This record gives sequence, C-alpha cells and structure tokens, in this order.
Amino acid sequence: MSSTAKRRDHAQSNALRAVFALIVPPLLALLLSFLAAGMGGLALDGQAQTAFVMTVVAVTSLLLGLRWYGLVGMGFRGGRALTAGIGFAALIWIVFLALRFIFVAISPAALESRPPHAGRTFMYLLLFEALATQIWTYGLVFRAVSDWRGPLTGAIVSGISFGLVGILLFQESMANTVSSAIYFVTWGIVYGIIRLRTGSIGGTVVGQAAQTFTSWVVLTPYPDPNIGQLNNLYLAATVAYMIIAWRLWPKQKSDYRV
Repeated sequence: MSSTAKRRDHAQSNALRAVFALIVPPLLALLLSFLAAGMGGLALDGQAQTAFVMTVVAVTSLLLGLRWYGLVGMGFRGGRALTAGIGFAALIWIVFLALRFIFVAISPAALESRPPHAGRTFMYLLLFEALATQIWTYGLVFRAVSDWRGPLTGAIVSGISFGLVGILLFQESMANTVSSAIYFVTWGIVYGIIRLRTGSIGGTVVGQAAQTFTSWVVLTPYPDPNIGQLNNLYLAATVAYMIIAWRLWPKQKSDYRV
C-alpha cells in the first residue's frame, strides 16, 4: 500500500472515531434511559435520571478512549499538568464567584445555615456533572476531533459539547435564555483551551464541581431567581471568560498538550 493510501486510510479512521466519539456515548445513554423509563421498577426522574445518563456516557467514553488513546491520551495526567489545570480552573471559579455576589441576590436562608445534604450534593456535582461530562467532552471528544481536524478544533468542539450538556442537564441552568446558552458554550470553550494547554482534565473537573457548589448550593438564590439578574450574571461572566480565553489562547504549536 502506498504512503498516500495509508494517509487516506488513517484520515478516514480518525474521522470515523470523531463521529463515534460525538454520537455513540450520548445516543447509547438516551436509548438505555428510554428503556429504563419503560420499565416500571426502573423509572427515573430528576437527579437520578441525569446521573444514569451521564454514567452511561462516561463509561462508554472511557471504554472507547482507553482502547484508542489510553489514560494519558484521555487527559488523566498528574504532576505539572494537573497543577496548571487546577490553577486555571481556580481563576475561572474565583471570577465567577465574584460576579455571582455582584449580580444575583442570595437567599437569606443561605446566610443563616449550611446547605442540606452538602456532602452528598458535592459528590453528585463532582461525579455526575463534572467528571462524567468531562470524560466524554475533554477526554474522548477532544482527543478524537484533535486527531481528525487539529487540537484547536478539538478544544472548540469539545467546549461546545460541554456547553450543550450544561444547558440541558446541569442544575445551575436556571434561565432558558440566549445569554445563558452563550455563557455555557463560552465556559466550555475556555475549559477546552485549558485542556489543550495543560493536557489534563483533573483541574477542570475539580474546579467545575467547586464552582457550582459554592455559587449555586452554598450561595442559594431565591426560590424564583430573577431572570434579569441571571442574564446580567451570564453576560458579565461571558465577557470575563472571553478575556481569559484570549489570554490562554495558544500562540504556537509547542503550547499544545494533546
């Protein structure tokens, strides 16, 4: 086989992997969720349904990713990569928390007592919103699309995928507005750039869980949060995230950590 034919076959293989990475985990999760809902004893709702769906997505993504790329290729790296990821994610967390104080009113009850079931809530956020989502988006999707269309495209596509999951499933998705959608996608792209710059998903997993827990569980908004306040928060956070993304944007190929 000629070198040209080998390159063509390799490109086709990468394209198929990217398509599989984007479609197979969520499709399988939805199928199993529908099957479970059709069985009386396994009917799921609320957090249980989200946990079930994201567990299937994460397990499927991990199995495919380990077969194709291995743990390191999926973003499971420690050392300096993990430390750098934690630092960048912490910066985003601090910025959002500050904006949360400014733009959205806090329920008086949140200032008088600790949130109920705090430990269980944090573990749910860590495992099913942060880790499960990022195994698929910044583990499998990022790596598959990077091999197919390049690392920057991988960061953007995985970030958009993260944003779509956030809009549909995250507890903090309280406003069904355009500004909310733009915010979640921008947040996802910033995390995608962090994944590209560090090569690790560990920092963003911990940062996401901590950010959501402190911003929306500890600082509980009123039962019916003001949509205008939320929109102002999302718009301000989007602008801040764009500035961070611009500062983190890789300037040369040596900045890539795929």
